[in-house]
Amino acid sequence: MAFASFDSSRASAPMAEINMVPLIDVMLVLLVIFIVTAPLLTNTVKLDLPKADASATNTKPDKIEFAIDANGNLYWNNEPVGRDDAATRFAEAASRQPQPELHLRADRSVAYHHVAETLAAASKAGLSKIGFISARHDQ
Repeated sequence: MAFASFDSSRASAPMAEINMVPLIDVMLVLLVIFIVTAPLLTNTVKLDLPKADASATNTKPDKIEFAIDANGNLYWNNEPVGRDDAATRFAEAASRQPQPELHLRADRSVAYHHVAETLAAASKAGLSKIGFISARHDQ
């Protein structure tokens, strides 16, 4: 803080510090004004709204357990099916609303082309919700 002195050589030098006290006072006054007026700015209008009783419809889609064993045999919900029958069932399942989820479980030692053919048939039929199910390695 700078104070006046009797030294005439420094008397003509400009003061290099800003006096912050008036600025702080102004800010505190503005803060008090905003705190007081803010609750007054909320306008409420009484409305008598209609009551609606709507329950959410949680229709979960069916799930199809599709498995391929080590020999390439196909199973639809644990029921053995042929590749042509599976394609027909995929087309029927794709036309249902909501569309069922296809859970594909393939044996570790099955050749990949069996899995690829199954994915292609499901996709060609129009199934879009396909998930892969894998077993844990420590079992």
